[in-house]
Amino acid sequence: MSNFKSDIANLDRIIKKTVKAINKSKSEIYDIAEGARKECGRLEDELDRLKDLVLETMSKVSFLEDELKESKKELMFLSKHHDKYSEEEIKKAYEKADELRVQLIINKEMEQYYIKRRNELEIRLKDAYKTVKKADSLISNISVSLECLTGDLQNVSIKLEDIRQRQLMALKIIKVQEEERRRVARDIHDGPAQLISNVVMQAEICERLVETDPDKAKKQLRMLKSIMRSTLQDVRRIIYDLRPMSLDDLGLIPTLQRHVAAYQEESNTTVLFETKGFYKDLKPIISLTIFRLVQEAINNIKKHADAKNVKIDVEFLEKELILNISDDGKGFDISVINIKNHDINSGFGLLSMRERVELLGGKFEISSAIGKGTVLNITVPLISEEEVSNE
Repeated sequence: MSNFKSDIANLDRIIKKTVKAINKSKSEIYDIAEGARKECGRLEDELDRLKDLVLETMSKVSFLEDELKESKKELMFLSKHHDKYSEEEIKKAYEKADELRVQLIINKEMEQYYIKRRNELEIRLKDAYKTVKKADSLISNISVSLECLTGDLQNVSIKLEDIRQRQLMALKIIKVQEEERRRVARDIHDGPAQLISNVVMQAEICERLVETDPDKAKKQLRMLKSIMRSTLQDVRRIIYDLRPMSLDDLGLIPTLQRHVAAYQEESNTTVLFETKGFYKDLKPIISLTIFRLVQEAINNIKKHADAKNVKIDVEFLEKELILNISDDGKGFDISVINIKNHDINSGFGLLSMRERVELLGGKFEISSAIGKGTVLNITVPLISEEEVSNE
């Protein structure tokens, strides 16, 4: 069992380590995606500026080309009529044309540079978009994988823990079965077996006294009769502890009433027992389970609660039975009980009750606090899901 517990602990560590590694990878890819998005934003801003510069430069080039054409026309005119213009005027016209030609060449080069730069940025921006898209896709896939993987690994851990709990429960059942056998054997040995042995001895005495002392023989027979009655009571008590026959003969409620009445007489505890509704065809397994739950709850109250008042409510609904048991005893810390349930030697009471209810598909809830009593809320289905689907 310790090895099994160690295996579960190792598995939990592996699960946490795996999930941590996946989360780290997801975080790194998220950083890459964020970096790519920022790069996209920067490239978009730069591309917008370059587009504006391209348009501005193209407009300027077009203007300079028009100006240069006019300047060339002016030069041609001056050349034809050079005798009408001074040398200084002709020189200025040539200088103006040269200046326009230089400006046009410079702006055309700038236009080509801006266009080339714009095309490069468009390619880089396209690649950055692809990086963002791939990163987002990876993040989405990792998120889905992480969710599935985490769920699956956690389910494995839960199932293993459930197996461990079931093994603990099985061991507790075996332990309780052995204790019950020992108890029954001890009860029979100390009770009926001893009394029957005494009956045999008394019968032998009566056999010898019948002829010699009839009056004494009658006295011994009366004593023998008393012993047999006591033996019969012990046998009935043992049978009742194993399974109350009144469950089959009288039903659940009368059996509970008798059991509660006996408990009140023994413990001087006030028990308020109330029922609501009525169910005709109550299954034997449900009757026995409810009886054992009440029996176990009363035993726990008797041993541990030191309660003065106990209330037991049984309500029959259409498809479920509700059992509420409360006391004004000293209560207890539920978290301590949960810890004890992991120990094979911790006892069987509340864990046994919970298991009995859950095996029938019911719900078991307990609330308690030190000094504030204890309340059990139990719900057991009266009709199984299979029966409902068949009807």
